[in-house]
Parts: sequence; structure tokens; C-alpha cells
Amino acid sequence: MTEHAHKREIAIIGAGLGGLTLARVLHVHGIAATIYEGEPSAHSRPQGGQLDIHDYNGQRALEAAGLFDEFRAIIHVGGEASRVLDRAGTVLLDEPDDGTGTRPEVQRGDLRRILLDSLPPATIRWGRRLSDAEPLGDGRHRLNFADGTSAEADLLVGADGAWSNVRPLLSAAIPGYTGMTFIETYLHDGDTRHPAAAAAVGAGALFALAPGKGVLAHREANGVLHAYIALNKPEHWLGDLAGEGNVSERVLAEFSDWAPGLTSLITDSDMPLVLRPIHALPVDHRWERTPGVTLLGDAAHLMSPFAGEGANLAMFDGAELGKAIAARPDDLEAALRAYEKDLFPRSAAAAAEAARNLQVLFDERAPQSLLDLFANYQAVRQ
Repeated sequence: MTEHAHKREIAIIGAGLGGLTLARVLHVHGIAATIYEGEPSAHSRPQGGQLDIHDYNGQRALEAAGLFDEFRAIIHVGGEASRVLDRAGTVLLDEPDDGTGTRPEVQRGDLRRILLDSLPPATIRWGRRLSDAEPLGDGRHRLNFADGTSAEADLLVGADGAWSNVRPLLSAAIPGYTGMTFIETYLHDGDTRHPAAAAAVGAGALFALAPGKGVLAHREANGVLHAYIALNKPEHWLGDLAGEGNVSERVLAEFSDWAPGLTSLITDSDMPLVLRPIHALPVDHRWERTPGVTLLGDAAHLMSPFAGEGANLAMFDGAELGKAIAARPDDLEAALRAYEKDLFPRSAAAAAEAARNLQVLFDERAPQSLLDLFANYQAVRQ
């Protein structure tokens, strides 16, 4: 690698899984990068629930990052179990985790921690929320942060999620509402304090569906039951969550004839309900090659969670971009062309699957539609 390549300023916006994976893969290849993150520290907010990490993308990214052993150490054993229920609580499918699955579950916070711990401490500049970026010519950009500071970069990578401030440099696309809203709940010490809910969730993932609605949940470490109550409603149906005193009652009314073990995942939450409207970019979102800037993860291909690919693709994007830069350290534009050539069809295929699954899971045949989908996946694996 040339001395000039070593001096290239690579700026990554966002210290999520994708941005961290990119920085780590670059570090493995002896290339420095700086991550600018708007949050004040690594511990300023909870990092969400469990993720299933796929053998064909997320795990490959961790291998490229040299962190596969660390990943294996944080797997939630038994977490790949899954079950499908109807609204009455009848178990229609119950698949245990027999240890042969290819999508082990880990806590997002644990995964982020091993990535953070793998980087030199000075890699991340906390409390630097990007306001905008200005092209300076020759692929360079000036980065302007909300705290009044600025920086310059030879390569700018937007790993800053759904509402990316880097994306406008490349694309006018804005995420659109998919028609589905999640209401997130947490029940702690489930087996002791919430036995009916714990029995409904089972050992791993729960899918309880009906047309236009559902209860999706996971048993996480330490007996935590983490649920997403799904409703196909107009985006502002619940109003401003912070200002509504009867959110739980309004949501519960949509599940009035559901089994108590399922509705307790709504009524017994140990934390305030969190409203999460599901947005997505166009399935075929792409952009023209623009010198010195690219995107990864949700900034590039935000999609609904119903393909299970968001975190996996973000890490895989980061690893692939890191490898492309390492292979062409003296020609960043060639590296970006190579990365985007594979990025666009890869992300379009996953986004199409996610959009299709969202429609299938909650159609008029639910939950049978999900059982059919599982059967199709099983047939493909065989």
C-alpha cells in the first residue's frame, strides 16, 4: 500500500453495525478511518433486541472482520426456536432449536460491543451529529456537524441509517411508510412475573398473526420477553405517543378476541410502549456514481424487517466496501464502483423479499400464509 493511500481521510457517518464493520475491516487491512457518531457515547441508549445472523452475509462479514470467535461466544443458545400461533393461542408450528440452524441469535448490544472493542479508541468521535456535507471537488467533502465543528474527507460513507444526512448527496429518495406500525413492549423476568406471556412466546421467536395484525415476540437473555405488536394502520393512527394516555387501551382494542397470553404482551409491558412506524426506501433504490461518497445499510436500502436482512446487510455492506477499498487503495473511485456494482442487485433482491413478506404475513389468509412461507423456505434449504 502506498504512503498516499495511508493518508486518505475516510469518514464514516454512524457507529451502527454497518459503520463499525467497515471501520474494523479497514483496520484489519491497515487502513485508518474515522467514525463520526451523533450519540454522546456507546451507552447513551439501549441497542434493541435480538438479531438472527445469517451464514451467507452477516457471519461472512464477521469473518472478514476477524471476529467470528467473538461472535460465537455471544450466541443466545436456543434462540433459533420458533413457533406460530393463531389468535386463540393454538400452536400451529413449533420448531425447537436443535443446534443445526444457520441463523443463530445474538443481542444487538453484544454484537455492537465486540465491534467497538475491536477498534482503536480514537476511531470514533462521539457527539458529532452530521448536519450536512459539502462537495469540495475531486471527491472531497466538508462535513458540518451540529456542534459547530467541521472536518474534511477524501471518502465519505453514509452509514447513518433510515434518515441519512449523507443520502441527499446521491439521491432524492425519501423513505415511505409501508402501512405497518410496530408497538414495542418489554416484559422482564417473564417466567416468574409473566408466566402466561412466557408460555405463549416459548423458547425463541413467536409469530401470532391474523389479517392486518400480529404479535411478534422473542425470548431474550435473562428471561426478557421482547415484543412488537404489529398493526396495518394509517401512519398517524395512534397520534403522538408521548401525548396519548390511552395508547395501550387503543392497541388492546384491536386484539379484544385474542388469547390472554398474547394480549399480556401489550398490557403488562414493564417499559413505556414505543411506537415504531415501518418505513422503506424504493425496492430498486440506487444512484449514479458520485465521486468520493457512498452509502451502506439502511442509508442505502432501508426495508421492512420481514426478510430479517437489515443488520445482516449493513454488516455485509461494510465488509464488502472495506475489502473493495483494501484491494484498490490507490483508486477509491474504482473501489466504489466495484462495491456499488454488487450492492444494488443484492439490496434490491432483499428489499423485494421484505416487501413481499410484509404483504404475505398479514394478508387475509394469516396465519396460514406464514406457515406456507416457512414451508417454502424449508423446501429451498433442502
